[in-house]
Order: sequence, then structure tokens, then C-alpha cells
Amino acid sequence: MRRLLAALFLVVSLMPAFAVQPDEVLPDPVLEARARSLSAELRCLICQSQSIDDSDATIARDLRILIRERLKAGDSDAAVKAFLVDRYGEYVLLRPAFAWHTLLLWAAAPLVLIIGAALSFGLFRRRRAAEPAALTADEERRVEALLARDD
Repeated sequence: MRRLLAALFLVVSLMPAFAVQPDEVLPDPVLEARARSLSAELRCLICQSQSIDDSDATIARDLRILIRERLKAGDSDAAVKAFLVDRYGEYVLLRPAFAWHTLLLWAAAPLVLIIGAALSFGLFRRRRAAEPAALTADEERRVEALLARDD
């Protein structure tokens, strides 16, 4: 019985969490698909690393409802995003637009990767170049004496 409960818990915990509540779903499947697409691209302002589509936070629910209301009113996807960016700033976007003020954000990961690769290459090259020096005649005699003593 315990194994069954453990397996059930494991299966349930690995399932993705869908935060969209049944009362939020639009009757029009096209508008609902647009709303889900938009909410997957927007960040929960409390959870920070989750989209509002995945978040159970109250503000995420409010934003999902707001998106659906705007879509029912006839706004385009771009207009809904623009409205939310005007209201909450670019932080609300999970993938911010590429612009001069976000250049560091977009360039940071490739720069860190390039710098890390260059440092690794340099360290490995230096390590390969630093071969151990050959033993002197005196050191060889001492090693021979130690080895002979151990036998």
C-alpha cells in the first residue's frame, strides 16, 4: 500500500501544474488559445520565474483575467502586451524585446560563455605545456636507494 501511495505521489508531483482555473476559460477556443499563448509569455510578478499561465498567485490570476477581458474587447495580442508593459514595465515579459537598453541582458550569457571557454582553453594549454622536469642524477640515485631499501 505504501508503495502505491508513493508511486501515486510521484506521478502527481511530476505532472505539470495548470494554474488556469475553469472559471477563467473562455468559451471561444480561438480566443482561449490566444489567451494561453499570451499568458505563457508573461511573467508572474510575484513568482518571478514562472509564467502567469503556470502561477497560482492571485496577481497571476488577475492578469490572466485581464488578458481575457482585453481579448474579448477586440484587442490584438500586441495591444494586450503593450498595455501590460505600459502598466508593469518590461519586467512582465519573460522574453524581453531586443533593444539598446536590454543589450547587456541579451549579451551577458554569450559573453560569459566565451570568457569561460577562453579561460578554460588557456588553463588547459598552460597545464599541458608545464611538463614535469626530468630527475637529476642525484635525485635518481636517491630514488633508487629508496626503492632498494623497500625491497
